[in-house]
Amino acid sequence: MDNSYLIVYCTVPDEKTAVAISKTVVTEKLAACCNIIPHLRSIYSWKGQICDDSELLLLMKSRSDVYGRLERRIRELHPYEVPEIIAVEINRGLDEYLNWVDENVE
Repeated sequence: MDNSYLIVYCTVPDEKTAVAISKTVVTEKLAACCNIIPHLRSIYSWKGQICDDSELLLLMKSRSDVYGRLERRIRELHPYEVPEIIAVEINRGLDEYLNWVDENVE
């Protein structure tokens, strides 16, 4: 079983969405922790238009073995047609912290 550790990045449009996704994925043990970073400005191309929006960034600490379920759950809760969901593998980390992630992700 692949249980490498991940940080999953996800932008959201508002605090209500950020809190709802964060509480759900932590309660359902798909992520051990979610950090909500406010005041993000995103400039991007969408359907032929250049967009300039205020967003928040979620940083979710999780594991590869639950990533598929985590991604599906975020998509169910997310208001965007194509949400930004990007997982980056954690190469190193404090053993005690990573053990805590294991205890809180199923």
